[in-house]
Amino acid sequence: MPEPRLATPADAAEIVRLRSDNILSEPLDDAWLATCADQLALRLQGGGDARAYVVDSPTGGLATCALGLVHAVLPAPKYPKGLAVRIHAVATDPDHRRNGYAKVALAALLDHLERDGVTLYELYASEGSAPLYEQLGFAADPALMRMTRFPSQAEGSGS
Repeated sequence: MPEPRLATPADAAEIVRLRSDNILSEPLDDAWLATCADQLALRLQGGGDARAYVVDSPTGGLATCALGLVHAVLPAPKYPKGLAVRIHAVATDPDHRRNGYAKVALAALLDHLERDGVTLYELYASEGSAPLYEQLGFAADPALMRMTRFPSQAEGSGS
């Protein structure tokens, strides 16, 4: 089993590729891939809010990534440092699936985040990936709701 390693800014393009190819309902075009890779590279630098663990593919590139975005919340007894994370992407190339790579990368990420004082973890799971997350301690929350809002045309035109 290959050892997962902490991702560096140099891994950003591959992490973005894995997310685009394996998670998003519509893969990103080249312009969006470049935008996301540039932003993620900055966020993976020291002091940035992104943490990721990856497993290298023996044929080059990455086989798997587990990416979390850390954010501040108001502290409380269950989150004394006021740190939470959204697991943004756990993705494995099809040629490397069913080898346990996603599990070891995500476990390494969770251990790293725990050492950093993160105590609140959130993610969105597909039906197929839910058993992996449950093995690592995640539980479904029926109260979690989600919405995407874009500015209206009137707001964007200055009217």
